[in-house]
Amino acid sequence: MKHRGATAMGFDQDKATHHFRLTAEGGAIEVSVNDSADEASRMAIRVHLKEIAGEFARGNFAKPFATHGEVPPGVTTMQQRKNAMTFKYEETPEGGRVKITTSDPKAKRALHEFLRYQIREPGLVNRMGLIES
Repeated sequence: MKHRGATAMGFDQDKATHHFRLTAEGGAIEVSVNDSADEASRMAIRVHLKEIAGEFARGNFAKPFATHGEVPPGVTTMQQRKNAMTFKYEETPEGGRVKITTSDPKAKRALHEFLRYQIREPGLVNRMGLIES
């Protein structure tokens, strides 16, 4: 998983922390560098998040498949309802986030399934957190 993730994301997952946030409006994927002096990882994180914001908006979830080796739960519905969702990249001081919003109940349920899956992936629990707000 770690090797697949590094290939799909373009950065070493041991040098970054992922947070998956579930919100009333949808959720967010946030990634930050563990070492604030690590500019190369920060830039790679930003490139990756910009890419997936655009890819997800087009219904392309190839990177999560490449990372996990399977289609994560919720993806099929997110692909079908992509036009009812917004995927907005935002830069943060230590990396970035993809903020995902929707007013479509089925899309939001699928998104929450997708985000919850990320934290349950074996080997990621120590580096990633699921935060419901």
